[in-house]
Amino acid sequence: MVTMKDVALLAGVSVSTVSHVLNGTRNVAPETRDRVMRAVDALGYRPNMMARGLRRKGIFLLGLVVPDATNPYFAEVARAVEDRCYERGFSLMVASSGGIPEREARAVEAMGLHRVGGIIMVGLGFPEEQARILSGLEIPVVMVDRKIGDLPVDSIQSDNVGGGRMAARHLLDLGHRRIGCVTGPMGLGPSEDRLRGFMEEIEEARVDRSWVSVIHGDFGCESGYRAARGMLSRPDRPTAIFAMNDLMALGVMGAARDAGLSVPSDLSVVGFDGISMGRFFVPSLTTVAQPIASMGHGAVDRIVDRMMGDVEGEIMARILPCSLIQRGSSAPLGCGG
Repeated sequence: MVTMKDVALLAGVSVSTVSHVLNGTRNVAPETRDRVMRAVDALGYRPNMMARGLRRKGIFLLGLVVPDATNPYFAEVARAVEDRCYERGFSLMVASSGGIPEREARAVEAMGLHRVGGIIMVGLGFPEEQARILSGLEIPVVMVDRKIGDLPVDSIQSDNVGGGRMAARHLLDLGHRRIGCVTGPMGLGPSEDRLRGFMEEIEEARVDRSWVSVIHGDFGCESGYRAARGMLSRPDRPTAIFAMNDLMALGVMGAARDAGLSVPSDLSVVGFDGISMGRFFVPSLTTVAQPIASMGHGAVDRIVDRMMGDVEGEIMARILPCSLIQRGSSAPLGCGG
């Protein structure tokens, strides 16, 4: 399908210039206008009528659905989305599903009634339910932090496999071999990808599999606390624990404290997400940081581009790299003497 970008490339102008020519929103030099129209004719480009309708009706409202508005990670994604909406002249309608499929469906329905121009859906989600809900929508949708099978919906997420590898490599480089891992819920793409990357790095390092403990959590502080309490009560307790989000890492640190252990002298801890408050944990949290701002900004940009007809057809599945932020919660094995 021919897009506005194709027209711009052939005419040798910017996409915004093509948009101004087709929509009459700004005066353009006659020779430039002629070049654009010749490119339109040559490529057989047909403007996106839905986008024109949106502009005529003055729809500058986007929707954002998150699983839990109280989770700092989702709150920071929402802030990044809101900041980008403001920069691009859009308002934002936000809803939290509370981890309940029916509430998520109702939120999407309400946004449709409010005539949002597009919806950004973040996080945990319910693959079968979301596929059913989203397949009937006639507005652009972008998934953040996950992708739903073969559903033809744009997505943007971090490299969870690479992030899992990064956490394992950091602890291995510090000399740790007895390592615990607290996962998120199984069945969720990010959890399974992080675990896959973590275990791949462990296996490539030829660490005895019996030295590695894996316990499933639910991304909440309490589940991190419970998992760590179980691991730390064993005679062969781990010397390091990787928690697959920063909230569970906070729970792990609480369990270490209650077990009379010092972080990082007795136990190194690594989280995942890179939430801002991790700097203020005691000790400050070593974490695999997701590119939160880039994901939020990229989701808004893709929605707006689809609304305005600047992209059509091709589905975006963008994966952005994570980064390791080393702070006070991780240290070389034996640093406590």
